[in-house]
Order: sequence, then C-alpha cells, then structure tokens
Amino acid sequence: MLRRNMTTGVPIGIVSLGSYLPAPRMTAAQLAAASGIGESIITDKFGIIEKPMPGPDDHPCAMGARAAEVALARAGMAATDLDVIISISEEYKEHPLQVSGIKIQQLLGARNAWAVDIAQRCCTTIAGLTLARGLMQSDPNIRNVLLAGGYRNGDLIDYKNPRVSFMYSLAAGGGALLLRRGLNRNVLLGGAHISDGDFADDVNVTAGGTVHPVNAEDLGTGRMMLDVHDVEGMKGRLAERSHANFMRVIRNAAAAAGVSAERIDYLAILHMKRSAHHAVLDELGLSPAQSHYLERVGHVGQFDPILSIEAGLANGAIGNGATVVMASAGVSYAWGAYAVRWGG
Repeated sequence: MLRRNMTTGVPIGIVSLGSYLPAPRMTAAQLAAASGIGESIITDKFGIIEKPMPGPDDHPCAMGARAAEVALARAGMAATDLDVIISISEEYKEHPLQVSGIKIQQLLGARNAWAVDIAQRCCTTIAGLTLARGLMQSDPNIRNVLLAGGYRNGDLIDYKNPRVSFMYSLAAGGGALLLRRGLNRNVLLGGAHISDGDFADDVNVTAGGTVHPVNAEDLGTGRMMLDVHDVEGMKGRLAERSHANFMRVIRNAAAAAGVSAERIDYLAILHMKRSAHHAVLDELGLSPAQSHYLERVGHVGQFDPILSIEAGLANGAIGNGATVVMASAGVSYAWGAYAVRWGG
C-alpha cells in the first residue's frame, strides 16, 4: 500500500551526512571468477567495476559508527549533543538480537541519547527519514537525531547460486544522516512508501530462525545463505509491479516537494543493473549528470542514496536550492523515496 507524507509544522533539516567504505575491494575480474560470469557482463550489465569488501574489523555497527563520526565532524558536533539514535543498520550484524542503535550509541559515546532500531532492508534509510521527522515534529525536546548503520549482507551471498545473481552486487559499508529540528537548510519535504506482502517469503536465509533453528547439519551449506525460494513467482510479480512502484514513489516524493518528477534536480538512487538505471533516468527525462551510477561501489544496501548524494555534492551536481529525491527498493518487498530541498 502507498503511504505518502508531506512536511508540516517545524522544519527538519539535514545538518550533515557521512559514509564509511572499507579499503578491500572485489574487482569485476574477481567477481567474474567467483561467479563464472564473463567479466564484460559484470561490468556492462551488472554495472560493477569494483565493490568494497569488509576487512577484519568492518562490522555493521562499527561501520555505522565510523560513518556517524564523519557526519558529526562535518557538523562540528559532539556525540553528547545527540538526543536520539535511530539505527538503520542491517539485521545481519555483530551479534544476533543485539540492539544496533545502542551499540552505535556505545561506540560513539552518545550518553545523552536513547536508541532504537528499524529495518526495511534497502529502504531502511528512506523509512527512517519519515519516522525521524515525525518523531522530531511531535516532541519539541528532541533536537538532534542521528540515523546511522552498516551493511555487509554480501557475506550471505553464494556466487555459485544463480538464483541470487541479482544480489552479486552486494558490498560493505556504512552511512549516516544527522537531522536537526528547526533547521531551514537541507529541509525534509516529504516521501512516499510502498510495501507488498506478496513478496514477504521470497528472499531470506532458511536456517537460524524459529521456523528452522540452526543445527550442525546447516553449517557450511546454502541454508545459511540468502536464497530465493520462488524464483519464477518473484520474477513475475516484479515484472508486473517493481518498476511501476519505484516510479510511483519517486513521483509522489517529488509532488511532496511541489514539483513534477521531471523537475527533479538530482536523483539519488540505489545501485541497480546499468540498463535499469538509465531506464529510470530516461523515463523522467533526467540526464546521467543528474544522478550518480555507483559502479565503483556496488550496492551498499540502504546507504546507496547517501553515497550518491555525497558524490553529487562532490562533483557539483547538487547546487543550492536543488530538489533532491532519494529512492530505493528492497527485498520483501518495499519501495521508498524522499524529497529534500538542498541548501538554504
């Protein structure tokens, strides 16, 4: 069902953002060797030149905290200035059942904040913006909110399993957004969200939950990795709904900014295959310069839009007053987009 929201009341602005990418890289040649797919297909179709891979200390909460430290430094703020931490980290993290937000709080030394986790796969950042804005507008005592987390679901990908080939791009990294109540800069304008329960059981890890508790026989098998359980069914439903839903949330987020989707100045979208990326831009009448293709990053889950905005700011594609729309989609399945008026 589509959910749309628009800015009302006190403005909420993005003070700063930050990211962290590990140093190790998997190149297209290495991915080709691991998967048995030709290197030219990896670069041209999958759209991957290289992607960051986790080092020994690159755990999800730790990467989220490193990204948060970048955002705090850019804002000239201390972690003790934070009122709330919303973890947009992945459920696959340092330890099962650990509250990621509280771990990030510990790593940052944010002793004046309280923390909570949310999860919507690769749409978590978009959902987090809607939830954070609503929280901040409803409680005048909440001034500074941090959204932060890390991602390394690529650990759960078997490159010999063709059913998960659309996830061969999964990489590792972290991202953060620092929000402030009453800030009239980089203002959150509104977003749109769709989720579809028909996809709820299509992609998951078989072993490790209450339905199939992990046992010794599962160790080292595909039951401990991400898998697609209804390949043809999911393909058919995605063909019918995915692109339409993705464009719908983008158009509705743009409407929350008071413009048509064709008047978006910059589109910060997740990594997808190269042809799909260009198809989205072409449908909206946007040029390649009005987005950024993450071919040297791959898919860092819900942090792709943050990485794209950083790239757009660095190369001058995002100017003062630009309408920026962040958009993503995630398995289970969800689609989301959020509009921001960048600058003062």
